[in-house]
Amino acid sequence: MSSKNIQRTEPGASEERAQKEELNQKIKEQKIVVDELSNLKKNRRVYTQQPNSNIFFLADKGETLSSCKQDLDNMRKEYQDI
Repeated sequence: MSSKNIQRTEPGASEERAQKEELNQKIKEQKIVVDELSNLKKNRRVYTQQPNSNIFFLADKGETLSSCKQDLDNMRKEYQDI
């Protein structure tokens, strides 16, 4: 007799796993954004993109960095809740 390792998954488990992987990817991207912003020289300009558009506006570096850090923290909390 051959034994087969059959994995039984609950309904929605694969969806949850895919959601978790996608969120993990977004967290990695956000970490890079925070690192890049925190390593910019003092006199460098930062631009933010308007939602659903290709228009960029000059933004304050400190405000942008703090909002990116806050987004990263929110993503990490959401990831832990999953």
